[in-house]
Amino acid sequence: MSEIATIQKQLKIKSGSAQRYEKEVGLYQKEVHDLQKKLDKFVSDGADSEDWDIKNTKRMMEESNKMILDTKTRLGKVNGELSDLVKQVEGKPGVADTEEFKNAQQILKKAESSPS
Repeated sequence: MSEIATIQKQLKIKSGSAQRYEKEVGLYQKEVHDLQKKLDKFVSDGADSEDWDIKNTKRMMEESNKMILDTKTRLGKVNGELSDLVKQVEGKPGVADTEEFKNAQQILKKAESSPS
């Protein structure tokens, strides 16, 4: 495999990981939001705080919040690796014109502009 093909493969793998983690964070945040609405409904309906539904919903929210933190940590790590790779190969002839390189740059710009 040529050097450019190897670089393209690494860019594609790291870009895909970054996109997947970004999507996971969004899904976990939506889950927490939905669970909070469900919990609020239980409380407004007068459910006892010792009720299984309330306890279970709180437990699920805690798990989702832990997963958000974990996924954000992994996202930060993969974004750092992707950034390092982009900087490392930026000046190599033939790399800057590839779709994988441009996609990696877009992902990094999006990561820099999005709030943590």
